[in-house]
Amino acid sequence: MASRDEVWFDDAAGPLVRPYALTRGRTRDNRYGLDLVTLVVSVRPEVHERIVEPEYADVLWVCEHPLSIAEVAAKIDLPLCVVKVMLADLIEVDYVIYRTGWQPVRNAPDMDTMQKVLDGIRKL
Repeated sequence: MASRDEVWFDDAAGPLVRPYALTRGRTRDNRYGLDLVTLVVSVRPEVHERIVEPEYADVLWVCEHPLSIAEVAAKIDLPLCVVKVMLADLIEVDYVIYRTGWQPVRNAPDMDTMQKVLDGIRKL
């Protein structure tokens, strides 16, 4: 039996709440196509931090200036998949805005143009 003086946890043990408890067990949230290089920035973190849970408020303050999702995860020391779910929740309520790192190809050259370029290269 443990004595009253025995300390069963310390600061080095880490947080007492498991990261997945923050997201209610959700590990994936792909509503917005978030990836490692998606840029996120919070909208008025000083207002919204009073409304959300403390961990979400930390995300809002870290995102005060545009950062990639990978940078956010590193700064708040949480797994990437947890941070993506948290950010998706914040995007849902318009506390965070985002921009994906890729843009779809709109005006790709047609096959005829590509063939002419290839023929020109071969002639060099």
